[in-house]
Amino acid sequence: MDDTITVLRGGTVCDVETAEARRADIALEDGSIREIGRQLRAPEGATEIDASGTFVIPGLIDAHVHVTAGTADLAAQAEYSPYYVAAQTQGILHGMLSRGFTSVRDVGGADHGIAAAVGEGLWAGPRVFFGGKALSPSSGHADLRSAGRQVLDNHVCCPNIGTVADGVDAVRRACREQLRTGADHLKLMLSGGVASPTDRVDSLQFSADEIEAAVEEAANANRYVTGHAYTARAVNRGLELGLRSIEHGNLIDASSVELFLEHDAFLVPTLVTYEYLHSEGAEAGLPPASQAKVGDVLEAGLHALDLASRGGVKIALGTDLLGAMHRHQSQEFRIRAQVQSAPDILRSATLVGAELVEQTGTLGILAEGAAADLVLLRADPLEDAHVLATPEQHVRMVVQRGRVVHEG
Repeated sequence: MDDTITVLRGGTVCDVETAEARRADIALEDGSIREIGRQLRAPEGATEIDASGTFVIPGLIDAHVHVTAGTADLAAQAEYSPYYVAAQTQGILHGMLSRGFTSVRDVGGADHGIAAAVGEGLWAGPRVFFGGKALSPSSGHADLRSAGRQVLDNHVCCPNIGTVADGVDAVRRACREQLRTGADHLKLMLSGGVASPTDRVDSLQFSADEIEAAVEEAANANRYVTGHAYTARAVNRGLELGLRSIEHGNLIDASSVELFLEHDAFLVPTLVTYEYLHSEGAEAGLPPASQAKVGDVLEAGLHALDLASRGGVKIALGTDLLGAMHRHQSQEFRIRAQVQSAPDILRSATLVGAELVEQTGTLGILAEGAAADLVLLRADPLEDAHVLATPEQHVRMVVQRGRVVHEG
């Protein structure tokens, strides 16, 4: 990154915290926001960009992605060449960046190499906060063997979203292996799921001792644990045992909301994936056994979001899309608009996401000293969340680390 100054002139700067907007210039230098104000002086040699007529927001954060999932048939992908998966991943990351997502949290699949490829500029894509391979017990959500398959391949180079560990000692070792590679968090499968072939959505996974071991290992490394869970029973158990965030949570109840507040924990709903798994899952490679489970969580997700939102839970934005369905990422904004206000939805994808990935004050905000990750929109997302749902129409420019990385 050079130290050339770029000045965005005359845009409407959206304060996502207060939901207020004002006309201002933004000066960017060395990957950070140098100054925000009216009629800023540009030093000699500065690059100036006319931002008039646009609404400027912080770069968006998707807190639940699988950037290596080039197919919805995750069991089949485990047999793919890692090079082929990497080629798919490059395209997936580029698409996310073009939609205004300048940061993502990968909760199963991405590793230190992918994060480095983006960080070093080898690939165009959002910053990747990765957890490595998600941890699952045998027969759990990341155990993608069919009922008749006995062989289990936990090799680090196997392009699988997860790894299987049974027993406290094995869980500790698996946690330490992910942390050894620089993982930003650990992911546990606490209940069954849609994409796995042999578990029920309403099952509980891992023993309490195994979960507590993972929480301890994460805390020792100054990291945190997030958990895949659908039912209130699984969600509540995870929160009581020390997890910092819950993924999905479609079947939570009022008792879950109380526990989220008590433990200052995050919820990351992923509603868009169920809509498109229902309509396009088969075409994208979702096996028939998984297609049959989509209905178990499809209708309940919006109610859970409404319950959590009204209860004051910290809600981040996630999508969890697989294969060809990644292109629908921005539709999460449209779905959430049925129960949440436009400012609340934007906060989920900026301020709350930044807090979840432990980047408060750096990401998800337009302020002096924050990262120069910005999106210029042709309409006001604080008034209408559907603006964010149609990036092909409304995203004029994406800036990441102070550089223009996409123009639409």
